[in-house]
Amino acid sequence: MNNMLGMLIGAAIDREDGDSGVEGAITGYLAEGALKIVAPLAVTFAIGWGVQFMLRRGIEAITGEDAIATR
Repeated sequence: MNNMLGMLIGAAIDREDGDSGVEGAITGYLAEGALKIVAPLAVTFAIGWGVQFMLRRGIEAITGEDAIATR
């Protein structure tokens, strides 16, 4: 029942091409399932990147030096 929306959208798109809609329903089902996995990972990555970026900027502001410099 959770993936019903993805199946319906995929079938509707597939029918516009003149197909039966079955392949589109399967594709929509798989795409919605993949999105449920990828979206939280992308959000977690974005938050992690933002935290390290702000920490680096803070270190640069306090020390006056480039935080990434490896001399």
